[in-house]
Amino acid sequence: MRQFSTLPRTLPALFFRFLKPYTWYLAGMVLVSLLYGVHSILLPFTLKILVDRISISHVATPGLFAALKWPAIGYVALSLGLGLLFRFYNFLMLRLLPNLKRDVQHAMFVQLEGHSHSYFQNQFAGALSNKVSDMVRGVSEILQMFMSCCVDPVLSISVAIFAMSRVHPLFALIFGVFSVVFISLSWTLAQYCQPLASAYSEARSTTVGKVVDSITNMMNVRLFARHEFENRYLGRYINDVVAKDRRMQRYLIFARLALVLCITTMLAFMIWALIWAKSEALITAGDFVLILTLTHRILDMLWGVTNQFVQFSQEIGTCKQALTIITQPHEIEDHVDATRLQAQQGQIQFQGVGFSYGNVGVFEGLDLTIAGGSKVGLVGFSGSGKSTFVNLILRFFEVQSGQILIDGQDISRVTQTSLHEQISMIPQDTSLFHRSLLENIRYGRLDASDEYVIAAAKQAHCHDFILKIPGQYEALVGERGIKLSGGQRQRIAIARAILKNSPILILDEATSSLDSVTEAHIQSSLHDLMQNRTTIVIAHRLSTLSSMDRLLVFDQGKIVQDGTHDQLIIAPGQYQKLWSLQANGFLPG
Repeated sequence: MRQFSTLPRTLPALFFRFLKPYTWYLAGMVLVSLLYGVHSILLPFTLKILVDRISISHVATPGLFAALKWPAIGYVALSLGLGLLFRFYNFLMLRLLPNLKRDVQHAMFVQLEGHSHSYFQNQFAGALSNKVSDMVRGVSEILQMFMSCCVDPVLSISVAIFAMSRVHPLFALIFGVFSVVFISLSWTLAQYCQPLASAYSEARSTTVGKVVDSITNMMNVRLFARHEFENRYLGRYINDVVAKDRRMQRYLIFARLALVLCITTMLAFMIWALIWAKSEALITAGDFVLILTLTHRILDMLWGVTNQFVQFSQEIGTCKQALTIITQPHEIEDHVDATRLQAQQGQIQFQGVGFSYGNVGVFEGLDLTIAGGSKVGLVGFSGSGKSTFVNLILRFFEVQSGQILIDGQDISRVTQTSLHEQISMIPQDTSLFHRSLLENIRYGRLDASDEYVIAAAKQAHCHDFILKIPGQYEALVGERGIKLSGGQRQRIAIARAILKNSPILILDEATSSLDSVTEAHIQSSLHDLMQNRTTIVIAHRLSTLSSMDRLLVFDQGKIVQDGTHDQLIIAPGQYQKLWSLQANGFLPG
């Protein structure tokens, strides 16, 4: 499978990138189009010979059959050749299109993977998936329609003009002028149609995203009895799609009408010219049939182009719109000289780090060192900066000043892949793939054997409940793991982290979805997991942080207290206040 770097942001450049490896297939397709153009002349030419020989021979002449035999055989052979030519064209398409679709789909996904955390926060997953599908389908459709709407007609028209010029220059002139007018008119109409198609595509993708969002939150819709509200809410977007589709279709009716009038005018001129030339004895009856047959064949081809005009314009507009969204510049990219992170001790340093969300400042000149192998708890009300602190270590967001070092290595100068390989993260809201339990746990270490996966599951206290599920380790968990309870999903995430075995461990409310008995078991597993690892723990239950080597108390982006639980509990300040406010170790958000 081919690997691509950052994708071009224009359709012509994109097509050049993807089609370059298949030059020979394209050359074969162009050759077929050229042969088709030649065929479009030879078939009417054999008909011309037949008509001319019939018109100058008497029906009873014994030599009539001999005179018509070879032109007739040629006419039949050309009809057979056309069928074989199209089958060869189909063979080339069969070799090209599946590979092209694979390359496009893979490249689109790789491009999406490179986007930052904030990009996915601002996009609907359903809409992005829809845009990838649009590109995969659109590139294939555009290529096929380009061959049938552009290459085939241009080559056929060129050959037809040459053949007409051999009969009489007048016919070549009429056909040539018409062809220029028709192609120019088609191009102009297509340019006006593409913005309408792009607007329709954007509205359709947005609606798909809204529908997926509502389906994902169907439990909320039911719990709040908001069925009618969702119907009205989605109805506005659906009506917008209908309005933009109607606007595009209205324009296409006008465009098709203009092209029909153009074709009819040309046909009228050609018939007039043929009648005039025959009346002046400038052409034979066979010439009359040749020119008229050629004209009809090419006009039928051009009428087919007008029928595909709708889809061609729509596919171009759809692909342009999808390309604009997917190929937005990556906010966070690996440095050109990025190296792999080599984390041994797991020491983390913040040196003068500044960060803000737009105009909302979070950190300003933050200096901090977390010793390798230490266990650090992060404390503070929601919005105090704890999650941002962790996200910056993971480089989900780029620091705006200063730097973050892991074992003396600037994380902005190492590859993101190697950075994430050295960090195990257990988030508060665990999301699983709609795959088997075995696959979800093994995601922490892809080469792990089944025995290692099961051992990690036992350590995370997953094994017992997995054995009770039909299918056990092969059971599918549903989209985002919906078939499992919150606590079960959390335990799968812990098993996955145990299997990954990274030198840095981050726990973001990792036991918040567990009952007290299970949490007690998990805490012992987590305690073992934390040994000899740099561990950062976010927890609202302060009692779970009492065994940490160090606690950092956050308040509005500042670390206002730093010490052990025993030190902070007796020192006047934020931590003492939080401890006194909570009931049974729970910190109000």
